[in-house]
Amino acid sequence: MEEIILKTTDLTKKYQSRAVVDNLNIEIKKGEIFGLLGPNGAGKSTTLNMICSIVRPTAGAIELFGKNPWKQKKEVLHKLGYIPQELAIHGSLKAWENVELFTSLYGIKGTALREAVEESLEYVGLLERKQELAKNFSGGMKRRLNIACAIGHKPDLLIFDEPTVGIDPQSRNFILEKIKESNRNGATVIYTSHYMEEVEAICTRIAIMDNGKVIACGTSDELKRLVTNGSEEITLEEVFLTLTGKKLRDYAE
Repeated sequence: MEEIILKTTDLTKKYQSRAVVDNLNIEIKKGEIFGLLGPNGAGKSTTLNMICSIVRPTAGAIELFGKNPWKQKKEVLHKLGYIPQELAIHGSLKAWENVELFTSLYGIKGTALREAVEESLEYVGLLERKQELAKNFSGGMKRRLNIACAIGHKPDLLIFDEPTVGIDPQSRNFILEKIKESNRNGATVIYTSHYMEEVEAICTRIAIMDNGKVIACGTSDELKRLVTNGSEEITLEEVFLTLTGKKLRDYAE
């Protein structure tokens, strides 16, 4: 039986009377790269914030590794690495100091901390730049440092929220390859993006959200068959347009 890493049951978040996330039900299995697609305002980031115990749900339930993240927060969050859309790095700190700061929050100390910092920076290709201030990095390097800060404690679940926004193609390809490498090394991944080709290239299953609800979920091929019944060639972008009435790229940046 496949292990369920994340399960939401009727997960709902309301602000006043408006449901930003509306009775969301998803299951993510160990070893998946699970894509979450949707236009701005679809509820993706709010969903991720609830999974990470940043935002408390209005109703419904979340199970992470079979546990309630609100009641067993410390135990659950030690297994979670969150790479937010907004850069969570300090420009006035050196690269290694940024990684050390975030990794130490998980109780890692001494030699283990130093080794974790070195491994994380090497993993994202920044070890030779570890003494440089983060504010002097390029956009792509800052994105890579953002990832290094989230992986020092070796999490089992990595959540990437738009990790390639505003960076060059070379940095984008580097990040996508590292995500696939992390997955091969045992991490389960949740991935959101406005770039359809990224999602299709790396995700094993994809959920399409709109107006706070999941309106379709499956592999890329399953989503295409849902629209065409296998009768014609269609892109994932066209599937999204058919199901939501919106073009995903119209909502990017």
